[in-house]
Amino acid sequence: MIKSAVTISIVEEARKGPFVFHEDVAAGCKHAAELGFDAVELFAPSPEAITALPLIDLLAEHGLSLAAVGTGAGMVKHGLHLCDADASRRTKGCDFIRGIIEAGAPFGAPAIIGSMQGKWDAVTDKETALGYLRDSLNVLGDHARSLGTKLIYEPLNRYETNLATTMKEGVELLAPLTTDNVVLLADLFHMNIEEASIADGLRDGGKHVGHVHFVDSNRQAAGRGHMDYAPIAAALTEIGYDGYACAEAFPIPDSYEAARQTIETFKSVFRS
Repeated sequence: MIKSAVTISIVEEARKGPFVFHEDVAAGCKHAAELGFDAVELFAPSPEAITALPLIDLLAEHGLSLAAVGTGAGMVKHGLHLCDADASRRTKGCDFIRGIIEAGAPFGAPAIIGSMQGKWDAVTDKETALGYLRDSLNVLGDHARSLGTKLIYEPLNRYETNLATTMKEGVELLAPLTTDNVVLLADLFHMNIEEASIADGLRDGGKHVGHVHFVDSNRQAAGRGHMDYAPIAAALTEIGYDGYACAEAFPIPDSYEAARQTIETFKSVFRS
């Protein structure tokens, strides 16, 4: 059965980003539980910021799980990514992600590689960049396996990456990997831009889909745009997906209302 989750970001540089709750993890967990979410997804500025939180107590107090942990702060705070032409900076990027993996692993929470995947450019051509990315995914995927979790790779839209932008391209990216411990994140916002059909894109991802960002066409809470969720839900059922549908959405008109709208739509789509 698909489970619900909502994002909490404590990354100052991502204050204007598409995260439902910001700043206060305790308050975010409290509201998530009150509204009936199963889990939270956490975006933190560093591995140390995660381990410093009283997460065990907060999650237990509110009956929540930790769905995933994001690595995007490595890019927005430090400018690190896995396709950097500078080998030392690629290593720093890998080390940052490794730390996030280790911080999330005790909770069974996989780490998400989104913006930290990087891009190819005039210095690093596409094939070289894809090679760098695959090398990192192999190492980090195996590291996550050693800690009992998966690693999540997220295809992004064309304005954020020029590597894999569709589920099909995501599958093609994973195919040569020596590790089988990397799964795909199907973000409905990105898919709304890049896929001819979101439902068919999910079918393209198939067994590789390991996480879903549940959001509307305008990156607001599900139910505040023009997304048709019926074929999406049908496709997720068809591929046997039973992970999280997590709200990574702008807090419009405010965090609580965005979360409330999300869970209302989630129930109508997945529990009706």
